[in-house]
Amino acid sequence: MRERVVLKWGGGLITEKDQMKTVRTDVLDQLTDQLHACLEQGFEVILVHGAGSFGHLKAKQYKLADGLLPNVEFQPLSQRDAIEEVRNDMLELNQHVMDALTRRDISAVAIPPHQWAKGTGPDFEGDLTFFEQAPRGIVMVTFGDVVECDHPRQFGILSGDDIVKRLAAEIEGVNRLVFAMGGVEGVLASPPQDGEPMPELLSTLSSNDVFVGEHQSDMDVTGGIGLKVKRGFEALDSGIEVWLVSGEHGLRVQEACMGLPVTGTQLLKS
Repeated sequence: MRERVVLKWGGGLITEKDQMKTVRTDVLDQLTDQLHACLEQGFEVILVHGAGSFGHLKAKQYKLADGLLPNVEFQPLSQRDAIEEVRNDMLELNQHVMDALTRRDISAVAIPPHQWAKGTGPDFEGDLTFFEQAPRGIVMVTFGDVVECDHPRQFGILSGDDIVKRLAAEIEGVNRLVFAMGGVEGVLASPPQDGEPMPELLSTLSSNDVFVGEHQSDMDVTGGIGLKVKRGFEALDSGIEVWLVSGEHGLRVQEACMGLPVTGTQLLKS
């Protein structure tokens, strides 16, 4: 069986996260080149991408992560109308991703979570077998999305970080999980501050270590790097490698996916 990798492209990496619906096309193409190199070396890749400026800003405005709020008045849209807009925005971003893959002659199939998943968090309901049963060389693609939930919540945000944890832990043949991020080279000892030197990069992180994760709560509705680390440690229990690396420098994503020495943060058991 060929090695499988679950790869997460962060929303803040592939979009300008503070500019509504703005794709970083150059970054997307460079990431796609690295993915293609992995396929050429015989790796199977499952790709999950974040929302960035195509989902977080509007989801935050309409409090979609909180579920149905019948006693709160929203303008100019209702929460239900906002759900449809966010889903359509995510489909638009996903099309940018699929177009980038097509430009590199990568065969891929996208499956939006609102079509196959229910509930939020790592215990969401959804059939993962079609990820496992994909034909060789086909990249299965999915992303963070607004999904239906049980009453009374009715809907919520299923994070791509929750999805990758489940894929990495439950799909046969997965050897490693790689988070490709924007703005940082991995997990830092403390959040970066404007005008200050970049904090120390932690080359390894165990569950007993302490770090302060930055969460941009004004735009991020899914937990930031803290959630990535938490879900990464949960995936680590399944016996796979977990890396957090920059998607903006060199070939680090490719190197991490291939199990080569790379600058970034590797999660380790305590």
